[in-house]
Formats: sequence, C-alpha cells, structure tokens
Amino acid sequence: MKFSIRAPLLAAVSFACVATAERILQSTSLNICQENSGFTASLFNVVYNPSQGTAHVNISALSTIEAKIIFDIDISAYGYSFLKRTIDPCQVNLAGFCPMVSGKLGDPFVLDVSPAATAGIPSIAYDFPDLDAKVRVFINATDGDRAGQSLACVEAQISNGQTVDLVGVKWASAIVAGLALASSGFLSGLGHTNAASHVAANALSLVSYFQAQAMVGLVGIPLPPVVQSWTQDFQWSMGIINVNWMQRIFTWYQRSTGGTPSTLITQADSLATVSVEVQKRAVDLFKRGAAMLPRSIVEHGSKLLKRGNVQTSYGSYIVYGIQRVAFRAGIESTNLFLTGLVFFYIVMFFTALFVVAFKGACELAAKQKWMKGDAFLEFRNGWRTILKGILFRMALIGHPAITILCFWEFTQSDSPALMVLAVFFLIALNAVLGWAAWKVVRVARRSVALHRNPAYILFSDPQTLNKWGFLYIQFRASAYYFIIPVLGYTIVKSLFIAFAQNSGIAQAIGFILIEATALIAASVLRPWMDKKTNSFNIAICAVNFVNAIFLLIFTKVFDQPPLVTGVVGVVLWIMNAACTLVLLLMLIVTTGLVIFNGNPDGRYKFMADDRTSFMKSQSQLATTTELDALAMTARGEKPGYSSVLDLDDDDDSHNRDSMYRGQGSTATTANSHAPSHYAPPRSPVDPINRTASPYNGSVSSVGRSQHNASPAGFKPPSSPSPWQRGAGYDH
Repeated sequence: MKFSIRAPLLAAVSFACVATAERILQSTSLNICQENSGFTASLFNVVYNPSQGTAHVNISALSTIEAKIIFDIDISAYGYSFLKRTIDPCQVNLAGFCPMVSGKLGDPFVLDVSPAATAGIPSIAYDFPDLDAKVRVFINATDGDRAGQSLACVEAQISNGQTVDLVGVKWASAIVAGLALASSGFLSGLGHTNAASHVAANALSLVSYFQAQAMVGLVGIPLPPVVQSWTQDFQWSMGIINVNWMQRIFTWYQRSTGGTPSTLITQADSLATVSVEVQKRAVDLFKRGAAMLPRSIVEHGSKLLKRGNVQTSYGSYIVYGIQRVAFRAGIESTNLFLTGLVFFYIVMFFTALFVVAFKGACELAAKQKWMKGDAFLEFRNGWRTILKGILFRMALIGHPAITILCFWEFTQSDSPALMVLAVFFLIALNAVLGWAAWKVVRVARRSVALHRNPAYILFSDPQTLNKWGFLYIQFRASAYYFIIPVLGYTIVKSLFIAFAQNSGIAQAIGFILIEATALIAASVLRPWMDKKTNSFNIAICAVNFVNAIFLLIFTKVFDQPPLVTGVVGVVLWIMNAACTLVLLLMLIVTTGLVIFNGNPDGRYKFMADDRTSFMKSQSQLATTTELDALAMTARGEKPGYSSVLDLDDDDDSHNRDSMYRGQGSTATTANSHAPSHYAPPRSPVDPINRTASPYNGSVSSVGRSQHNASPAGFKPPSSPSPWQRGAGYDH
C-alpha cells in the first residue's frame, strides 16, 4: 500500500529536481493548489543531490484517490514556465499506482534519479542565490465518472541552498553603523562638534535606511525568495536576533504569565513533524486559506489570521508577514515581541555602561597623567547630561522597532503580561520622544523671540546641545521642527505594518502614500544641515518610494504575469544591494577621512545657520575671570553646566528671562548719559539679547551685559546680523 503511494511523489520530486538542479536542491513543503485536493501532505522534506543521483524524501501524506491517473507536470522559474510534461504511470511501469489507491505515507525513503534526467539543467540554476523555482503536479483521472478532471494538485517550492541571507552581511552592516555612531561621539568629545554632527547625521540616516528595508520584509505581502532573504539581512536593526537561551527564557515567561507559546520552530526543525509554507507568490491569503480550511474556520477566518500561526486542514502551517520574518530567524512568533523589546534595552544598558566606564577611564588617565588634564574635559564635566543625550538618541533609533512590535502585540495577545508591557513601553517611549521634541520647539521659539534666530540657544548652550541635540543637530537650525514629522512618519508606517497584516494591498498603497509624502517633503524642504546630507537622505527616500511601488506589484493587483513578479523581485534586490553598498562605502570613507585628519572640522564648510559661530562664541563667553571661577567652585558648579540637574523647568527659565531683561534695561538706563565715545564695538548679536538668554545665568554674564549696554542715542544696525541672515530670519 505504502509503496504505491510513493510512486506519484517519485515522479513529482524527480522532475522538480530536473527543473532546477544544483549541487543540492531541496523543498520543505508540499502545498495544495486546488480545492478538495485528493493528495495532501503535512510534512514534506526533499533533498536532491545530483552528484549522487539520489533524492532523500521525508513525507507524511494522505491520499484519497482510487482511480487510473496521469501526472501533468509544470516546472517554472521566476514565473516562467519552461518545462511541461505528462507522465502515464502505466506506460513507465510504475508499479502500484496503475491504478492509484488511497492510503497513508509516513516513512522516509531514498529515490533514485537517473543522470539523463538532469542533463539539460542550466548551470545558472546551481549558482543563482535564492532560486525562485516551482514544480506543480496535477493528478488527473483517466477513467470513471471524473475522467479528464483533476483529482489533486500539489506544488513544491525548490531552492538551491544559495542565499543572500548571510551572517556576514548582517555583521558588516551592524558594525559599520555602530562604529560610525561611536566615532561621532568620540569626535564630539575631542571638541570637533562640526565633524561629529556630520558623521552622526549620516550614520543615523543609514540606520533608518536599514530599518526601512527591514520593514519591507515585515509586510504581509507575499514576497519573492530573494526579497525575503535580502530584507532578513537587516532585521537586526529591529532587534530581531535569535539567541537560543534567551528564547527559552521568553517561552518560560510567556507560559508563566498565562500565555500559550508557539512550537512551530520546534515542530519544523527539531522534531521534523510538520511543513511550513512561506508565502512567496501574490495570492490572496484568506481566499487561499478558505479553500483549505473547514467551513467553520472559514466563517471566522479573520479572527484566525489575527492570532497565532495559520494551520491548514491537512496539518501544515502558513507563515506570512511578521510571522514569516520570525520563522526565518528561528524565533517562535509568540517570542518575537519580547525579543525585540529585550534587545533594545540590552543595547541601552551596554551603551550607558560604556559611557560610565569611559568616564572612569578618562578620570583615571588624567589623574595618572597618562593624558592631558584638559582632554575630554567637556565630557568629563557634563557626562551625565551627555549620557542622557546618548540614551535619547538610542531611543530615537529604537523607536520604529518598539512601535511596530508593540502595535503588533495588540493583535496577538500572547499573554496578559506581554500586553501590559506593550502598552507601557509604547506609551513611555513615544511620550519621552514627544516631550523631547516639544522641548526643542519651546527652546527654539524662545531663541527666536529673544534673538530672532533659533540657532543661538540651540547651539550655544552646552546643556541643550548635549541633551536635546540628537533631535535637531542633523537638521538646519530653521528646520528644528522636522523631528516631529519624522516621528509621525514612523508611527503611521508602524500602524500599517502591524494592523494591516491581512491586507497586502492596503499596506502597499499606504506605503506608497507615506513614502511619496516623505520624498516630496525631503526634496522641497531640504531640512538637513547641508547639501551633501540632503542628497544622502533624498536618495534614501527615493529608494524607499520605489520599494513601495514594487510592493504594490507583488500584491498582483495589476494581474501581471508571474514572470514580471519574479523579475521585479530580482530588480528590487539588485537596486537595494547597490544602494546599500554605495551608502556604506560613503560612510566608511568619510568617517575614516575625518578621524585621521588633523583638522576634522576643516573638512566641512560651516553651515548656513552659523551654528559653529555660536558654539565658538559660547566658548568665548564662558571664559571667566579668576573670581568667576572661584565663585563657581564655591557653588560646586563646573564650567558650562548648571549645578542642578538639567531637567530645567520652563517656568523657571521664563522667570530668569524676565529678570535678565529687567537688569539689562536698568543697565541701559544707568548708562544712558555716558559719552558716545565710550560705546563698545558692535557685536554681531545684540548685547541686550545676549544677556537675556535663559542659559546665561551667571553673575558675571549680567555684569558684562551692564558694561556692554548701548548708550543713549546709539542706533542699532538697520540690516540683519550675519547670524540672522544665515538662519533665514531676515527682517
């Protein structure tokens, strides 16, 4: 009985291997392709070795066919059908299935494949990564009431073992991005703020591009194999990293908090008891599932697709979207949320630990005179504020991953505790970043009100720059607000990814609208700090927009031939690979040249908003006399930083503004009768406005403002100052 069932499978496997032979050809699932199929398999694993001429088959199948049959075999690659053949089992003396009989098949066996069957295989099939090939077998009846009709249809996706999902690509991209971010911090500590801001801006843009490619893999749209593998290379940027002992802890935690962990990875890999179908073609998932599932499940199909892994009526599983990414990463879908969340905070913890260790090392080196006493002085004096700024920047980098995973957890409800964690961290992270963005807007508006230039306070005060600079330093001063659209862009995109997993067309259209808006805004506003940085980011936005168009094509909404879908998948991979390589090389070369340059800041032109001039003027204004230094020491303050924590209250700042404005006006009145020849030289910034800065709160600065007050009859310049013109605030 079992021998007779092996024969049709023998024919299918043999011709599948003929279609796309490689040093190893394999298939891990046998999927049905018609309703009421008389042949189904819950487990199907075939590995064909052409050099040995054998195929090792492990299958658990059920046949309900009892009739004389023929096999119609169609073999295609990238949607192009290049081989069709009909096999009559009676003519080739395939004993046991002439006629075919019902029964079960559950034992592994070895299948001999003749060398003649593999002679016509093209060599490219052996080497091209993520081969997208498929063999479809129709089992047609030749007698009885259903003569000429198809009794069953099965298809197997064939791969050659070559892939672009490589560990080396993941490590290389992660190391380059991490080193670039670390280099920007190092340059900033050495005082090269201009160079550090450029390196940090490019590094952040590159990480955001990696995350955008990872998001392409998270959509619920059927993707070609090469697209799945390429986007899998960047899932590390979303915190999707498989560590076995951590997965065991996550499973235990979920079970102990009332959840039911998924066991799909265990069944598919360790026990080899089920097959998992990874969605690759643009077929509507729910309609396809309706053809395979019982009617009672079909009626509640939308609820089924929301929660857990989709299981067919014959025992195999279907994964798509976020579950597909988890399966390819070797992570149970019920552990995915905790995986991303925990890795995000692990990175935060080790970043903080590194900063604290570096602070201790600097102090030790300065004490032992291993380095100059003023080396990294700004970092050593204000390391707490700098640490807060670094953690805020890490929160900004992890914002897309946490937002997507928290939203997705709302649809999964893996356990009550995980739902609570999702709500808490979603609200906490977005509230912190939203509050930080609001603070930047408040500071910039105050700077405009006092100095007619947002760059003055944003870049002249070290506390503001080191703590909140991560939100605006990559933009020009007059575009300080652009972080708000960036956060909104991330949240809206996350909503489409998490809540539209069952509607690929909605996701694709949403992506097109979002990316088109981002591209138009970037091209028209050009909010980044200089021309090169704008070009860098506009190129990324353009590639993201093209990717969104390709996603719409993958949904097969245009009803294009399968060959078009296959070709577009290859084009997407080549385009993104080339763009990634160019961006990586640009970042590596520019960062290397900056680090090994004697004057890193000299490699970059001063920005039009004159932020560098403000930073220099702040260092000049911070030059105190011996009495000032003695007073600051007595108060326990350090140069450039307040004695209190830098969580300053806006009301206090407003009160200080009023006080200093009053003192400035009093000083002006007192000196109103002074002779005009005692007037000091003109400064590019109005001296009264300088003393009114809420961040110049020392007594010495007030004294300076009194001596610099304009005498009576002194007329301010009619034209705007160079700093005001540079920031675009001409009045």
